[in-house]
Amino acid sequence: MLQPAHSPELNPSERLWQLIKKSLKNELFSSLQNLRERVQEIFDQLTLEQVISISSYNFILEALFYAASY
Repeated sequence: MLQPAHSPELNPSERLWQLIKKSLKNELFSSLQNLRERVQEIFDQLTLEQVISISSYNFILEALFYAASY
């Protein structure tokens, strides 16, 4: 499926990053390592169901369904 260049709204991982950025809002980190650790904490708290619901787009699921039927 052709995707236009520079279209983050079509990239499922962008929704996940939006969630992470919201969690980091108004936090300050004294080092890059502290930021990495905080991001890892956020990832560790996510369940598989949450990741699926955040990153799933109906049009992607439909395309995968139809591609599998060919």
